[in-house]
Amino acid sequence: MSVFSGDDKQRISQAISKAEASTSGEIVVVVAKRSDDYRFIALMWAALIALTLPLVLIYLPRLTGWRLAFAAPEILYVIQLIWFIVLALLLQVPVIRHALVPRSIKALRTRRAAIEQFIIQDLHTTKKRTGVLIYVSLAERQAEIVADAGINKKVDQSVWQQAVDDLTGQMGKGHPADGFISAINQCGTVMAAHYPPGILEHNEHPNHLIELDDG
Repeated sequence: MSVFSGDDKQRISQAISKAEASTSGEIVVVVAKRSDDYRFIALMWAALIALTLPLVLIYLPRLTGWRLAFAAPEILYVIQLIWFIVLALLLQVPVIRHALVPRSIKALRTRRAAIEQFIIQDLHTTKKRTGVLIYVSLAERQAEIVADAGINKKVDQSVWQQAVDDLTGQMGKGHPADGFISAINQCGTVMAAHYPPGILEHNEHPNHLIELDDG
C-alpha cells in the first residue's frame, strides 16, 4: 500500500512539471519500500551468537562452580546448532532485522540502489547530461540525489546534501510528500541557474512519482 495519497502524488507531479519548465534538465523521483532485504545481516548475527555459545557453556561452570549435564562436545554441538536455527528464524522478522543493520550499511545500500535506479530510468542518456534522480528508501529512512555529470560538475555537493537533509527531515516528521516537493524545488532552482530551458527542448522522462514495490 502506498504511503502517498492521490493528492500527494498530484502535488509531486505538479512540482516536477513546474521545476522542469524552468530548466532543460530532467528530474525523476523514485520511492522504494526498501533498498535491501539484509537477510545476510540476520544470518551473520545468528552465526556470531551461536559461535560464542560453546564458550559460555564451557567456561561458565568453571567460573561459577556449576555443573552442566550437557557438557559433552556432541551435546554442545547440538545445542549450538539449535540455537543458530532459532536465532536465524527470529532475526528474520523485518523489524528486528532492520534494527540490527548499522546505519552506515543502510546508507551504502541506499546509495547503490539510487545509482541503479539512475541507470534504470535512463537518466544517463539525457542530451546534456543534466538528469537528476531524487531517491527515497522508506525502510532505511534514507534519501539520495544522483546527478549526471553535466549538472553535477557545476553544483557544489553541499547543495544536493541540503536538499537531501530537508527531504529526510520532512520524512522524519511524517510528511514525505512535502519533503519531495522541497527537494524538487531546490533541484529545479539549481538546474535552472545552469541550464535554462531551450527552444526545442522536450520532456524526456515522466513527471510523476515512481513507486517501487521491492528494493
